[in-house]
Amino acid sequence: MKYNINWDMDSVFPGGSTSPQLQKKLDTMEKQLTTFSDNVSHWNWQQDSPTYTEFAAILELQEILSFGLSEAATFIRGLISADETDKQAGAVYGKIMEIRSSFSTILTILTKKTVAVPNKEWKNLLSQAPFSEVRFVLDEDRTAGKDLLSEEEEALINSLSLDGFDGWGDHYNTIVSTIEIPFEEKDGSKTLLSAGQAQNKMGSDPDDAVRQQIFAEWEKAWSEKSSLFSDTLNHLAGFRLTNYKLHGVTDFMKRPLEYNRMTEATLDTMWQTINKNKQPIVDYLNRKAALLGKEKLSWVDIEAPILLGDYQPQRYPFDEGADFIVANFRKFSSKMADFAQHAFDNSWIEAENRSGKRPGGYCANLPESGESRIFMTYAESPNEVSTLAHELGHAFHSHVMRDLPALNRGYAMNVAETASTFAELVISDATVQEAQSEEERINLLDNKIQRSATMFMNIQARFLFESRFYEERKKGIVTENRLNELMEAAQKEAFEDSLSSYHPTFWASKLHFFNTGVPFYNFPYTFGYLFSMGIYAKSIEQGSDFEEQYIALLKDTGSMTTENLALKHLNVDLTQPDFWQHGINLIHQDIQTFMDITQKYIN
Repeated sequence: MKYNINWDMDSVFPGGSTSPQLQKKLDTMEKQLTTFSDNVSHWNWQQDSPTYTEFAAILELQEILSFGLSEAATFIRGLISADETDKQAGAVYGKIMEIRSSFSTILTILTKKTVAVPNKEWKNLLSQAPFSEVRFVLDEDRTAGKDLLSEEEEALINSLSLDGFDGWGDHYNTIVSTIEIPFEEKDGSKTLLSAGQAQNKMGSDPDDAVRQQIFAEWEKAWSEKSSLFSDTLNHLAGFRLTNYKLHGVTDFMKRPLEYNRMTEATLDTMWQTINKNKQPIVDYLNRKAALLGKEKLSWVDIEAPILLGDYQPQRYPFDEGADFIVANFRKFSSKMADFAQHAFDNSWIEAENRSGKRPGGYCANLPESGESRIFMTYAESPNEVSTLAHELGHAFHSHVMRDLPALNRGYAMNVAETASTFAELVISDATVQEAQSEEERINLLDNKIQRSATMFMNIQARFLFESRFYEERKKGIVTENRLNELMEAAQKEAFEDSLSSYHPTFWASKLHFFNTGVPFYNFPYTFGYLFSMGIYAKSIEQGSDFEEQYIALLKDTGSMTTENLALKHLNVDLTQPDFWQHGINLIHQDIQTFMDITQKYIN
C-alpha cells in the first residue's frame, strides 16, 4: 500500500490522549487566558484612541488562543472518533471545553466593550490598519453584541453551558459509543458491527436481504435507547430555546440564519424552487425501484447499487481512489491536485474500515499546524471515493485561507459545503465519464443522482423535522414516540410518499441533530450543493482559467454575507428563483439521461 489508511496524529501531539506536549499546550493556554482576561478587563477605548494599539494586541492574543483551542480540540476529537473507548480523551476534551468556555466569556466582555464605543469613533477605528482588513467580522460581532445580557449574566450562561448544554452533547456521543449492530453472514457466522460499519453496509450492499437485515437491527438498536436519545435531544433544545428567550429571540430560525450569514428570503426561495421541481426526482426513484424489481424503494434501497446483467461495481482500494481523485482534480485545478496529493502523502486521513469508530465522516482544521485531518470509514465504493473528495474539498477551503487574518477564516456552514460539494461533483462526473459499459454508466449515474435526492428530500426531511420539533419543544418535552411520528411524517412529505418504508428513529441516529455548535445542521448542505452546482457550471465554461476566480471566492467566504458573495463572484441574486433553477436543471439533465438509457431494462 502506497498511502497510509490511518491518520498521523503524533505529528500534532505525540502520545495520544496522554501526550505531555498536549498537556503543556493546555497549561500554556490557561496562562494566556489569564493575560487575555486582564487585557480585556482593563481595555478602555477612550484611553486607547486614536491609535488603538491595545485593541490590536488584544485581537492578536485572541487569534493565538483561538488557534490553540482549535488545534487541541481537533486533535482530541479525532482520537475520540477513531476510538470511542478512549475515556482519557473524553476527560481531556472536557478540560479543553472548560478553557473554551472561559475564552467565550472573555470574548463576550470584549464585544460588550466594543458596543460601548460611539458609532463615529467605531468607524474611525475600522478605517485603520489592521482593523480595516477584518472590518466585516468586527462589525458583525458588534451588531450581535447589542443583544447581549450583562457581563455577569453572559458569564453565568457560559458556565452553565459546560455541564448543561455541552454536557448533553457529550452524553449523546457516549450513548452512540455503546451502539452495536449484530449481523449474520451467509455462512452463519455472527459479528457485531459498529454504527459506522453498519451504516456503510446498510446503504451500499447489493444484496437486498443484507440491507433489510441490518436495517431491522439498526432500527432496533436505536429504538432500544430512544428514551436516552429523547432526553438528550429535549434538553439540548430546551437549553438553546431558554438561551434564545433570555436574549429576546422568539424565532428559533434567527440564529441559524445569522450564523449562515443568509436571509430568510434566500432560504425560502431555495426550498420553494426545490418543491416545484421534485417530480423528476420521484420519477427517478420509481425507475430505480423498477430496476431493482420493486414497486417502491424502501429507505435502505435509495443508496443501493443498480447491478444489471453481469456488471459488478468497480472497487477502488484506497490507493486507487486517492490517485483517481488527484488525477481528476488536476483537470480542473493543479493547486487542488497538489494539495490532495500532499494530504495523502502525509497521512492526513483516517480511512480504515474497522470497529470502534464513530459513524460518519468529517474534516477538521489544525490552524497552528497549517494542516487538516479527515475522518471516515472507507469502503472502496465509487460513493466512498466521492465522499473522500468531499472532505478534501473542505480541507482545500481551509488551505487557501491559511494566510488570512484569523477573524476572516470563520466561514459559515452553508458556504463551507460549497468547496466540498464542488470537489465531489468533479469526481462524480469523472466516474460517469470513464464508465466502460452502459451498465456501469447506469450505476454511476444512479450514484450521482442519489446525492440530489439526498439534498432535495433527505435533507429537507431533516429541516422539516427539526422545525416542527422546535415548535413543539417550546410548549414542553416531546416524547420519543412523538419524535418518531414527526420524523416519519417529515420523510413522507419530503419524499412525496414515494417510498415503501421510512426511518422513524433517524432523529436518534443522526449526530447533526445533537450538534451543540451549529443549530439546524441541515439546510446549509442543500444550499452548498446547489451553490456549488452554479460554480461547477461556470468552471466547465471557463476551464482552467476559473481556478483563481474559484480560490478568490473561497477566500471571501469568511468576510461577506452569502448574498453579497454570490453577487460579487457569480453575479446572481439568491433571493430570486433563477439561480436555484439553473442548478436544478443540470440535475434534471442527469435524470433524463438515466431515464433514457434504463428504459429498455424495464420493458
